[in-house]
Amino acid sequence: MSSTPEKPGTSSPRVVVIGAGIVGCSLADELTARGWTDVTVLEQGPLPAPGGSTSHAPGLVFQTGPSKTLTAFAQYTVEKFNSLEVDGLPCFNPVGGLELATTPERWADLHRKAGYAASWGVRGELVDAARCKELWPLVDESAVLGGFHTPDDGLARALLASRAQMARAQARGATFLDRHTVTGIEQEDGKVTAVVTDRGTFPADHVVSAAGFWGPVIGRMAGVDVPLLPLAHQYAKTKPMAELEGVNDPRTEASKPILRFQDRDLYFREHTDRIGIGSYAHKPLPVDPFAVLDYDAARANELDMPSSLPFTEEDWEPSWEDCRWLIPALKDTEIEAGFNGVFSFTPDGMPVLGESRALRGFWLAEAVWVTHSAGVAKAVAEWMVDGQPSIDIHECDLTRFEDAQRSPAYVRERGSQQFAEVYDVLHPLQPAEQPRPLRVSPFYARQQELGAYFLEGGGWERPHWYEANADLPTGDLPERDAWSAAYWSPIAAAEAKATREKVALYDMTPLRRLEVTGPGALDFLQRMTSNNLAKKPGAVTYTLLLNERGGIRSDLTVARLAPDLFQIGANSPADLDWLTRHAPAEGVQIRDITSGTCCIGVWGPLARDLVQPLTRDDFSHEGFGYFRAKQTYLGHVPVTAMRLSYVGELGWELYTTADMGLRLWDTLWEAGREHGVIAAGRSAFNSLRLEKGYRSWGHDMTEEHDPYESGVGFAVRMDRGDFLGKAALEAKGDPARKLTPLLLDDPASVVLGKEPVHVDGAPAGYVTSASYGYTLGRCVAYAWLPPLAAGTGVHIEYFGEKVPATVAEEPLFDPKMTRIRR
Repeated sequence: MSSTPEKPGTSSPRVVVIGAGIVGCSLADELTARGWTDVTVLEQGPLPAPGGSTSHAPGLVFQTGPSKTLTAFAQYTVEKFNSLEVDGLPCFNPVGGLELATTPERWADLHRKAGYAASWGVRGELVDAARCKELWPLVDESAVLGGFHTPDDGLARALLASRAQMARAQARGATFLDRHTVTGIEQEDGKVTAVVTDRGTFPADHVVSAAGFWGPVIGRMAGVDVPLLPLAHQYAKTKPMAELEGVNDPRTEASKPILRFQDRDLYFREHTDRIGIGSYAHKPLPVDPFAVLDYDAARANELDMPSSLPFTEEDWEPSWEDCRWLIPALKDTEIEAGFNGVFSFTPDGMPVLGESRALRGFWLAEAVWVTHSAGVAKAVAEWMVDGQPSIDIHECDLTRFEDAQRSPAYVRERGSQQFAEVYDVLHPLQPAEQPRPLRVSPFYARQQELGAYFLEGGGWERPHWYEANADLPTGDLPERDAWSAAYWSPIAAAEAKATREKVALYDMTPLRRLEVTGPGALDFLQRMTSNNLAKKPGAVTYTLLLNERGGIRSDLTVARLAPDLFQIGANSPADLDWLTRHAPAEGVQIRDITSGTCCIGVWGPLARDLVQPLTRDDFSHEGFGYFRAKQTYLGHVPVTAMRLSYVGELGWELYTTADMGLRLWDTLWEAGREHGVIAAGRSAFNSLRLEKGYRSWGHDMTEEHDPYESGVGFAVRMDRGDFLGKAALEAKGDPARKLTPLLLDDPASVVLGKEPVHVDGAPAGYVTSASYGYTLGRCVAYAWLPPLAAGTGVHIEYFGEKVPATVAEEPLFDPKMTRIRR
C-alpha cells in the first residue's frame, strides 16, 4: 500500500522516476494515464538509447511460465506493445514462439508448459517435429522430438516501445531529462523528499528506482536494500546468410517464431538476413553494479554502451557447436559480432517491486525484463495511485525476502544459480543447492539423527519425511510417474497414517510469528482483520487480512494471551510490513518473534495421552477447548500451548523460546515413546491438510480472491464494527468462481498443482494445491472453477493427459470435526 495514496480531486503528487529504460518509460506512461502528470524521469545516459539493458535487449517475449503473475505481466506487455508504433514502425512483431525438445525430459516439460498456457489463458499447442520444421525450416528435423508453439508471443522492439511511451507521457505533462546522474536521495523523518543529480535537485513526493542493474547503486543512496545481481549474458549475430536473403522485411526484421533450444541453453531470433543467438550455457558472469562505467566512459573504452561488455570467445565455443548441430546452415557462416549484455537476477528470479518501509515514498521497480515491463509498470502505477495493484503480486513484493536472504553473499550465490537454471527443467519442489543449511530450527540435530529429508523454503530447512519411518506401514499406494515421484517418498504415507492412528511431532518453527502489544492492540487488530478478536484472554481466532477491495492479503491465527498481548501466526514478511504501515504512532508495538521462538505441532488421537502427564494444567477437552490457548509448563519447559490443528486431528501447537526448543523436543519424544510417537514431515502435513480442506495462502488464495469465493467466509464477521475491506465485501455479489475440491476418479492418478481443469471439454480454471490423500485413497486437488455442483465431472490436464476428477463436498475428511473436538 502506498504511504500517501492520492485521493480523487487532489493535485498530482511529484514523482521522480530514476531510469528511462523500458520500465521507466512504461511507468511514466501508466502514471500519467492515471492522472499523475507531475512526473520527471531522470536518465544518466542519452535519450532515446541511454545504454542500459533496454538498449541491447533482443526483445524476446514468451508469455508462458509457472508464475501466473509473470504471465499476466507478459500478456499485458504483448497487448500494449501491439498497439504502439513509432514513425510507422510497430513496437511488437507477433512472430510467435517455438520451444524445441531434443530430449524426452524436455518433451515432457513442454507438455507441462502447455498446461500452464491453458491455465493462464495463453494460446499454445504442442507440435510434432515436422511442424517444427515448417515453422523453422533451418532446423534439423531429425534432432527434434517436438515443440511448443505459442502464436501470440513475439519480439518487442524495446527502444521503439520506450520512445512511444515516452511521447505519450510527455504529451500528458511528464518531463524526461537525459544526462542527469543521480548522486543522492534526500529524506526527512523517514520520507523521501528529493533526488539530487549532478545537474540539480528535484523535489519529490515519490521516487521510483527503475535503474535496472544500477538499482543497488540507487538503493544505497536511499539506504534501501535492493537484492539483485547483475550478470553478463552472451549474445551474438551471424554474418548475412544466403538462406535468409530476401526473406524478411527489414522494417520488422523477422518472420519466423522466436526459437528456444533450452536443452542447450540457447535461443535464436532473426535480424533480417542474420540470426541472433543468445546463450545461458556459460558460467555465471557477475558484474559489480558499482563498477559499471557510465555512458561516456564506456564509449571511451570502445564499448557500445555501459550494458554491453566485451564478448568472451572462450565461453562461446561450446554453444557455437550446439548451434550448428541444431541448425546445420550455421556451418556455412561465422559470428560477425557479439557482446556480453548485462541484466539483472534476483535470488528467486522474480522482480523486486513496491514501496520501502525503511524510506516511505521510495519505490522499487527492479529486476524487470522487457518481457514483463509494461505489465510491471501497470501494477506499480496502480499500486502508487490506487493503493494496490489489480492483480496479486506477492511473488514480486520487495518485502518477501527474509533478512537471511538479503546478504550480498546470498544474493550473489542465488542470483548466479538463477542464471544457470534459467532454461533448466525444474521441479516445483526442487530446492536450491546452496547456501544450505542457512536457517535451522532448534530440533535440527534430532531431525538429522532421524534421517530427515530436507527441502528448503524461506531459507529454512524443512523436513519432508524421515527415513526412520521407512519400516512403518503405508497402506496401498499406487505407482507414481517419475515427475510426481520426485521429491516424494512413500514414507509420507506412513507418516500420515501414523498421525491419523497414533501421534506425531511436526516442526512448525518456520511459520512466522508476530507479537502485538499495547493498550491500542485490540482496537488496531479489530480494524485490520475480518473476524472478531474481542474475546477473553485465552481465545484463538482464525481471521483474515484484507485489502481495500476485499481481497485476501493473508490469513492469520490470533491468540489473545493477555488483555494487551496478542501472538499472531502469519505467512510472510509482507504481513509484518502491512501491519506496521497501518499501525498508529502510539499505543501499539509490533515485533517479529519468529527467530527467537520455535514450535512443535503434536497431533493425532493419542496427543492428549502424550501431553497431559507432562503438565499440571488440565488438557482435557472440557478444560482446554478447541481454539484456546494456555501458557504453561511441559516438564521443565515454559510453553504457550494453542489447541489448533492443521491436519484434522486432536492436538496442540506448542511454542517456546529457541533456547528451550531442544529440551521441548526431547521431553515430548521421551514421553511419546510408549504411544508410538514419530516425527513427521511436510509431505504428510500437506496431504492431511488438503483432506480437511484447509487453505494455504499464496497457493489456494491471494489478494485476487475474496473470502466467500475462497471458502473462508466463516472468518468474516460483518455484524461488528468497521474493518479494512468491509465496504468492498458488502458490495460483493454472487461469486463467479469458487475454490473447489476435486477428487481424482482413478486411485492411481496424481497431480501436483497449476494444471488446467477442463469443464465440458474446455479450460475453465486451474489447480492450486494437490496431494495424494492417503486416508481417502485418492488424490485431492483444489481448483479455481466456476460454481459447480458436487458430483460434476471435470478433467485435469496432467502432462497432456486428461485425468478425470469429480467435484466433491468439503470437508472431505471428518466433516463433523469429531476427531479434533474430543
